[in-house]
Amino acid sequence: MSKHVDGPIGVVAGLVRSAFLVDAVYAESAREYGLTQQQGQLLCVLMPRPYGMSELGAVLGLAKSSLTGLVDRSERNGLVQRKPDPHDSRAVRVALTGRGARLADDFYTETCRRIEELTAGFAPGERDTLAALLGRVVEDNKVPSVFMEPDRPH
Repeated sequence: MSKHVDGPIGVVAGLVRSAFLVDAVYAESAREYGLTQQQGQLLCVLMPRPYGMSELGAVLGLAKSSLTGLVDRSERNGLVQRKPDPHDSRAVRVALTGRGARLADDFYTETCRRIEELTAGFAPGERDTLAALLGRVVEDNKVPSVFMEPDRPH
């Protein structure tokens, strides 16, 4: 059923294999920081601002029960805190704690460095082309922003 191909690969195989590669790098980085992959994603998503639970679930692609467990564990570890939503007294917003913000920044910086290394052998023009094409895939498919650009301030 599977075939191993030496040489050029197609778009589908290239995207799938790249996704697995980035996922593996992300998971390894998270482990080294004592995080699960989902905790790493949560911290990175919360870096720019707090989120309400519904919005956070949509961005992370998690069901309410899974998100609640993730936030509970992260809160017990002192990484996030629930704060009252200033616009809705029945709701809460999830925000990074000071410890969570420092860990998020370190994790984010190291993960970006590792992912950047994946294209270390590319010429600048090749990197620009790859960025433009991947950006188009992301924009055309309305993928939520779950990871900031490393060169953008946070």
